Amino acid sequence: DLARRLDLTVDVPALPPDVLGAGGACAGEPSATVRDRVIAARDRQRYRYANDGVRTNAELTPSLTTKYCELDGGVQRLLVAAARRFVLSARAYDRVRRVARTIADLSGADQITTDHVAEALQFRMT
Repeated sequence: DLARRLDLTVDVPALPPDVLGAGGACAGEPSATVRDRVIAARDRQRYRYANDGVRTNAELTPSLTTKYCELDGGVQRLLVAAARRFVLSARAYDRVRRVARTIADLSGADQITTDHVAEALQFRMT
């Protein structure tokens, strides 16, 4: 079931009609660039989890999340502080780690950094 495999959803507000036809007003990454980053991230995940029976970060069990979403001291402290402040459940805590792992994969990083966790928390809080 697809709904169980998604760790986040993002609301995207509608653009005002006067912006829709304004060529450069919606400048961002070209779709082909985003597609290439997603393909590379999925390849990283497929390679990483080849022997674990999962294919994506969203499918990680709690024990695999602990194994593959390791956080160094400063990153761990940030997430613990956020968990206390926002009263995150254990499930939400792991979900933030999996989303941070995905953000790291999309940026080509081997380790999850404070920037990755901060971005994952931002998705969680919006």
